[in-house]
Amino acid sequence: MGAATVTVAAGLAARAVAEGDAAKYAGDALYTVLVHALVVLAVPRVRPAAAAGAALAFSWAVEFLQLTGIPADLSRHSVLARLVLGSTFNAPDLFWYAAGAAAGWLVHTAVAKRRRRNVGGER
Repeated sequence: MGAATVTVAAGLAARAVAEGDAAKYAGDALYTVLVHALVVLAVPRVRPAAAAGAALAFSWAVEFLQLTGIPADLSRHSVLARLVLGSTFNAPDLFWYAAGAAAGWLVHTAVAKRRRRNVGGER
């Protein structure tokens, strides 16, 4: 839960200090990091690569869903839908979701290695 909270705070901070594309693409990457954290929360023993893959697949699915117009329609009626589904397809977002998945994988891998070391008695 802490990782999800930190990710949301980072997203809000990015919006506060950055403008334009920098804020948008940081938000895209952090969206996938948040999904990764939620996957780990739901399935605590998930491997880092599986969590990153699930987060990336979800993020890409949401982006491609935007081609249908359904998210845009839902976003007009709900702030929550706008935050979760967005409204307009933007191909560069796909790269930034992958960057977020890679970041989530790296952090998750580092945390998992540290936990294994600590459980094994090393410090």
